Amino acid sequence: MYRVCFVCTGNICRSPMAESVFRARIAEAGLDALVEVDSAGTGGWHEGDGADPRTVSVLQAAGYEQDHRARQFRTSWFDRLHLVIALDAGHLRDLRALAPTPRDAAKVRLLRSYDPAAKVAETDVPDPYYGSFDGFEECLELIEASIPGLLDAVREAMKEHTA
Repeated sequence: MYRVCFVCTGNICRSPMAESVFRARIAEAGLDALVEVDSAGTGGWHEGDGADPRTVSVLQAAGYEQDHRARQFRTSWFDRLHLVIALDAGHLRDLRALAPTPRDAAKVRLLRSYDPAAKVAETDVPDPYYGSFDGFEECLELIEASIPGLLDAVREAMKEHTA
Protein backbone atom coordinates (compact mmCIF):
# COMPACT_ATOMS: atom_id res chain seq x y z
CA MET A 1 0.00 0.00 0.00
CA TYR A 2 1.34 3.42 -1.02
CA ARG A 3 0.38 6.11 1.52
CA VAL A 4 -0.09 9.84 0.88
CA CYS A 5 -1.08 12.42 3.51
CA PHE A 6 -2.05 16.02 2.69
CA VAL A 7 -1.25 18.58 5.40
CA CYS A 8 -2.45 22.15 5.98
CA THR A 9 -2.84 24.21 9.15
CA GLY A 10 -6.05 23.03 10.86
CA ASN A 11 -7.11 20.18 8.55
CA ILE A 12 -10.54 21.68 7.82
CA CYS A 13 -10.06 23.55 4.50
CA ARG A 14 -7.18 22.84 2.13
CA SER A 15 -5.95 19.38 3.11
CA PRO A 16 -9.40 17.72 3.26
CA MET A 17 -10.14 19.32 -0.11
CA ALA A 18 -6.91 17.90 -1.59
CA GLU A 19 -7.63 14.53 0.04
CA SER A 20 -11.11 14.36 -1.58
CA VAL A 21 -9.87 15.38 -5.03
CA PHE A 22 -6.90 12.98 -4.94
CA ARG A 23 -9.06 10.12 -3.63
CA ALA A 24 -11.45 10.64 -6.58
CA ARG A 25 -8.57 10.64 -9.10
CA ILE A 26 -7.04 7.53 -7.49
CA ALA A 27 -10.41 5.75 -7.81
CA GLU A 28 -10.80 6.85 -11.45
CA ALA A 29 -7.32 5.48 -12.15
CA GLY A 30 -8.27 2.15 -10.55
CA LEU A 31 -5.61 2.54 -7.87
CA ASP A 32 -7.85 2.81 -4.80
CA ALA A 33 -6.81 -0.67 -3.61
CA LEU A 34 -3.14 0.33 -3.87
CA VAL A 35 -3.05 3.92 -2.60
CA GLU A 36 -4.21 5.13 0.81
CA VAL A 37 -5.05 8.84 1.03
CA ASP A 38 -5.63 10.95 4.12
CA SER A 39 -5.01 14.39 5.58
CA ALA A 40 -4.01 16.18 8.76
CA GLY A 41 -3.16 19.60 10.16
CA THR A 42 0.05 20.96 11.63
CA GLY A 43 -2.03 22.07 14.61
CA GLY A 44 -4.72 20.36 16.63
CA TRP A 45 -7.18 23.26 17.05
CA HIS A 46 -9.95 21.55 15.06
CA GLU A 47 -9.22 17.92 15.99
CA GLY A 48 -12.40 15.86 15.67
CA ASP A 49 -14.27 18.56 13.69
CA GLY A 50 -15.66 18.05 10.22
CA ALA A 51 -14.38 20.05 7.26
CA ASP A 52 -15.30 23.74 7.07
CA PRO A 53 -18.85 24.05 5.65
CA ARG A 54 -17.47 26.13 2.77
CA THR A 55 -15.05 23.32 1.90
CA VAL A 56 -17.91 20.81 1.99
CA SER A 57 -20.03 23.07 -0.22
CA VAL A 58 -17.29 23.59 -2.85
CA LEU A 59 -16.49 19.87 -2.93
CA GLN A 60 -20.14 18.85 -3.26
CA ALA A 61 -20.75 21.41 -6.03
CA ALA A 62 -17.80 19.90 -7.94
CA GLY A 63 -19.06 16.35 -7.42
CA TYR A 64 -16.52 15.19 -4.83
CA GLU A 65 -17.39 13.02 -1.86
CA GLN A 66 -15.98 13.77 1.55
CA ASP A 67 -16.36 12.36 5.00
CA HIS A 68 -13.81 14.08 7.17
CA ARG A 69 -12.68 14.43 10.79
CA ALA A 70 -9.79 16.80 11.46
CA ARG A 71 -6.68 15.52 13.18
CA GLN A 72 -3.16 16.69 13.88
CA PHE A 73 -0.14 15.29 12.04
CA ARG A 74 2.09 13.11 14.22
CA THR A 75 5.83 12.63 13.80
CA SER A 76 5.37 8.87 14.20
CA TRP A 77 3.39 8.79 10.92
CA PHE A 78 6.54 9.37 8.85
CA ASP A 79 7.38 5.66 9.22
CA ARG A 80 4.30 4.50 7.32
CA LEU A 81 3.92 7.38 4.83
CA HIS A 82 5.52 7.53 1.41
CA LEU A 83 4.56 11.13 0.63
CA VAL A 84 3.57 14.02 2.88
CA ILE A 85 2.06 16.79 0.76
CA ALA A 86 2.27 20.30 2.23
CA LEU A 87 -0.25 22.89 1.05
CA ASP A 88 2.08 25.87 1.57
CA ALA A 89 5.71 26.74 2.29
CA GLY A 90 5.05 27.18 6.02
CA HIS A 91 3.68 23.64 6.26
CA LEU A 92 6.65 22.37 4.23
CA ARG A 93 9.08 23.99 6.68
CA ASP A 94 7.17 22.78 9.77
CA LEU A 95 6.83 19.21 8.50
CA ARG A 96 10.48 18.95 7.47
CA ALA A 97 11.45 20.21 10.93
CA LEU A 98 9.29 17.45 12.48
CA ALA A 99 10.85 14.74 10.33
CA PRO A 100 13.03 12.41 12.44
CA THR A 101 15.47 11.65 9.58
CA PRO A 102 16.64 13.28 6.34
CA ARG A 103 14.90 10.43 4.48
CA ASP A 104 11.62 11.38 6.18
CA ALA A 105 12.18 15.08 5.41
CA ALA A 106 12.58 14.16 1.74
CA LYS A 107 9.06 12.68 1.77
CA VAL A 108 7.61 16.18 2.31
CA ARG A 109 6.70 17.97 -0.91
CA LEU A 110 4.65 21.02 -1.87
CA LEU A 111 1.40 20.22 -3.69
CA ARG A 112 1.86 23.01 -6.23
CA SER A 113 5.27 21.62 -7.21
CA TYR A 114 3.20 19.10 -9.20
CA ASP A 115 1.40 21.84 -11.17
CA PRO A 116 3.37 22.47 -14.39
CA ALA A 117 1.70 25.89 -14.80
CA ALA A 118 2.68 27.13 -11.32
CA LYS A 119 5.52 29.62 -11.27
CA VAL A 120 8.29 29.32 -8.67
CA ALA A 121 6.81 32.25 -6.73
CA GLU A 122 3.38 30.55 -6.68
CA THR A 123 4.11 27.55 -4.49
CA ASP A 124 1.32 28.01 -1.95
CA VAL A 125 -2.33 27.10 -2.00
CA PRO A 126 -3.57 30.17 -0.08
CA ASP A 127 -5.54 29.57 3.10
CA PRO A 128 -9.18 30.46 2.33
CA TYR A 129 -10.37 30.26 5.96
CA TYR A 130 -10.54 33.99 6.75
CA GLY A 131 -11.67 35.08 3.31
CA SER A 132 -14.75 34.86 1.14
CA PHE A 133 -16.32 31.84 -0.52
CA ASP A 134 -14.37 32.69 -3.71
CA GLY A 135 -11.18 31.73 -1.88
CA PHE A 136 -12.48 28.19 -1.41
CA GLU A 137 -13.30 27.93 -5.12
CA GLU A 138 -9.81 29.21 -6.01
CA CYS A 139 -8.34 26.70 -3.56
CA LEU A 140 -10.14 23.86 -5.37
CA GLU A 141 -8.90 25.11 -8.76
CA LEU A 142 -5.28 25.19 -7.56
CA ILE A 143 -5.59 21.73 -6.05
CA GLU A 144 -7.20 20.29 -9.19
CA ALA A 145 -4.41 21.76 -11.33
CA SER A 146 -1.77 20.00 -9.20
CA ILE A 147 -3.39 16.58 -8.75
CA PRO A 148 -2.66 15.12 -12.25
CA GLY A 149 1.07 15.72 -11.76
CA LEU A 150 0.93 14.23 -8.28
CA LEU A 151 -0.93 11.20 -9.62
CA ASP A 152 1.77 10.70 -12.26
CA ALA A 153 4.48 10.97 -9.58
CA VAL A 154 2.69 8.43 -7.38
CA ARG A 155 2.33 6.02 -10.32
CA GLU A 156 6.09 6.32 -10.99
CA ALA A 157 6.98 5.90 -7.31
CA MET A 158 4.74 2.82 -7.08
CA LYS A 159 6.61 1.22 -10.00
CA GLU A 160 9.89 1.76 -8.14
CA HIS A 161 8.26 0.68 -4.86
CA THR A 162 7.17 -2.68 -6.31
CA ALA A 163 10.18 -3.23 -8.59
